[in-house]
Parts: sequence; structure tokens; C-alpha cells
Amino acid sequence: MASPVLSGNARLVVGVGASRGVAYAEIDETLRAALADAGLSAAEVVTVATVATKRDEPAVRALAEGLGAELLDYAAEVLAAVAVPHPSPTVAAAVGTPSVAEAAALAATRGGELLIAKTRSRRRPSMCTIAVACHRVGGNRT
Repeated sequence: MASPVLSGNARLVVGVGASRGVAYAEIDETLRAALADAGLSAAEVVTVATVATKRDEPAVRALAEGLGAELLDYAAEVLAAVAVPHPSPTVAAAVGTPSVAEAAALAATRGGELLIAKTRSRRRPSMCTIAVACHRVGGNRT
């Protein structure tokens, strides 16, 4: 994916899909590697979003707190209604929506743009995915 060109006041949303018991370090390293690859900064993250059943997952909460970001959660039914580029039948069977990371990031931006598609942790077994979307506010995307 080509590096996006954003203004200095970009507002990024990180969508997080996570297995129960995922370590904070795994989510954090997955996010930071993806942001670095895309030429984006964690300082631009204003929101972390996930499915409602993962809101109280300690690592997800710690990610939001560590970034100084708001934590939003959505019912699986809401996320299932969001069109995403990489739906997963496995996720749909387990969670009730074919996407958590991409759908949550897009839901939280309310019409924003997906900048980083679903990115799986490099650990084995992988216990998380992240996706990053950008709010379309005041021409943040050029």
C-alpha cells in the first residue's frame, strides 16, 4: 500500500480484533510496525475501536490508554453491516461479524478512508489484527 499523504492534523482510528488473553505487547508491536510501514505516527491516533465483546480485554484497553485515545466498541451486528475489503468467514463464525479490525476502524470514522488494511500480528499463533482508518475532516486527505 502506498504511503498516504496526510495533513499535520490527521485523526486516525485503529480498529482492533483480538483473541481473548492477547498480550498488550502483541497489539502494540503490530500497530507500531504497520504505522511505520505506512509512514504514519501513533501520535495521530485519536480512537481505538473494537467489537463490544472485546471492550474489556485488558490489552485493548491498555492500547487505548497508552495512546491517549478514546475507546469505542460496536455490536457485532453493527460491524457486520460495514463493507470491508477483507471479510473472514472464520471471524464471522466466531464473533458474528466477518470483520472486526477493518469494520471497527471504518465505523468509528463514519465514512472515512481505510489507510491500513487488516494486518495480522507476526507472532505465531497470531492473536490480533489491526486496521487503520482516517477521518475525513477538513481535508485531512490530500
